[in-house]
Amino acid sequence: MMGKLQNRTALITGGSRGIGRAIALRFASEGANLAINYASNADAAEETAQAARELGVVARTYKANVASQAECEAMVAQAIADYGQIDALINNAGLGSSAVNRPTIADSTNEQWELLLGANLWGPIFMSRALVPHLRQAPRSDIIMVSSIAAQSMGANMGLYSVGKAGMEALAHTLAKEEKVHGMRVNIIAPGLVDTDMGRKLVSLLPGPDDMRQLDASMPFGFVCTPEDIAATVAHLCSDDGRYITDQRITISGGS
Repeated sequence: MMGKLQNRTALITGGSRGIGRAIALRFASEGANLAINYASNADAAEETAQAARELGVVARTYKANVASQAECEAMVAQAIADYGQIDALINNAGLGSSAVNRPTIADSTNEQWELLLGANLWGPIFMSRALVPHLRQAPRSDIIMVSSIAAQSMGANMGLYSVGKAGMEALAHTLAKEEKVHGMRVNIIAPGLVDTDMGRKLVSLLPGPDDMRQLDASMPFGFVCTPEDIAATVAHLCSDDGRYITDQRITISGGS
């Protein structure tokens, strides 16, 4: 039986672990070929690519810091040369507020802003500018921005992260309107707390239990959201089942 993403090719930033890895493997299980971006962990990226290959698809890895325009452009050029046509961009790479120890706005430094905005806002901008002209050539193309409920909640000590994600969402809504004429769907996924390295680090900095499993009982439906929960919705949006969905923001937080 053919998968829902058969004959499609997706470039996934931050695809070596966490949500990006789950998206890569879900896409592979549905028949999509993969260009898996990573920033530093080549072993993790290759492990993800090998797991995808075992599902019967083509998967290659590409090292690039998405905060660098030059590295984004070089990666996109190489991926296009390797695959011919890419028709989905998953802007997933990012850094959490814990990467800069969650300063207040007043106490934050330019360096902290540059680090988080580089990954969470400039990365999607650079990737979109590099790949959108190519995506227009596909009969159907998709861009998914992996945002966060932080762009809605705007919590204290989350400002550097929230601002970047809010900017990413503005980028997505604008692209959706500009590129609809080219058959491009652009949507936003906004997870709450997810059981990833980023989620665990955030939990360790907050009052309460340090162990993610200790939070299960207090979470909606009795468990912390998993990367696979996010990947399932991304796959739906990029499949024929999601062909009439664009310019939408889907929050995945168990209703919390």
